[in-house]
Amino acid sequence: MKDTKVKVLVLTGYGTNCERECGYAAKIAGADEVLISHFSEIIEEKVRVSDFNFIVFPGGFLDGDHLGAAQAAATRIRYSKTKSYGFVVEDIKKVHKQGGIILGICNGFQLLTKLGLLPAIENRYFERQVSLSYNDSARFEDRWVYLKCNPESRCVFLKDISFIYLPVRHGEGKVIPRDELVLRHLVKDNLIAVQYTDENGEATEEYPYNPNGSPLGIAGLTDPSGRILGLMPHPEAYNHPTNHPKWTRGIVEDNTGIKIFENGVQYLREIQK
Repeated sequence: MKDTKVKVLVLTGYGTNCERECGYAAKIAGADEVLISHFSEIIEEKVRVSDFNFIVFPGGFLDGDHLGAAQAAATRIRYSKTKSYGFVVEDIKKVHKQGGIILGICNGFQLLTKLGLLPAIENRYFERQVSLSYNDSARFEDRWVYLKCNPESRCVFLKDISFIYLPVRHGEGKVIPRDELVLRHLVKDNLIAVQYTDENGEATEEYPYNPNGSPLGIAGLTDPSGRILGLMPHPEAYNHPTNHPKWTRGIVEDNTGIKIFENGVQYLREIQK
């Protein structure tokens, strides 16, 4: 019998600090199984990445971030090898190839770009086409931002989400395309999934609406399959209306960040029918 369970792996290691929130978000979104696992457990073969169909790379900080956010972690994942299963990165490829989904949040987004899983223009996975670097403000930004989702995007995580309000907390969130051609492809191929907006709901590069200066207001990217999403804001940190900074005044948004996780869970349920 075909296994129809939604199995979520929240992969932590060497500094991440948002894994519990991500695990909780996946659980209340309806996942059947949620495991929070340290990267060392993958190497020791206590856990295998390809046993899961929903992989979450959470936010926080990673060792070696002084070399560039998630740079050391990306190198570790790319070249770490288990005795029985081979390179860890091959198991990640397997998850995606078999129809699984991947979500990278904040430091997890930085990791996905450094690995080359995003944006994967023309299906060139594991080729670095984009990076994330220091905010134009030259400081750590910790506040809430308004975002709009690209209605033309194929991203499965953003189904039926037009606008969303989420917190950011990062010092290196500015998207840096490798060159102008990459930026044009991001637009043409609808790989820009999420954008920072101004008070009128328009994508913006203006501070403070855009906390880092990303071109075109880019806050998140997807891949050509639509099954990988990386974004700087933290959907797991808005898991209940009372998380909203103005909830005591009766102000909440239509969608909490859990909607992003729910969309992932629902997508996997539908393709497994």
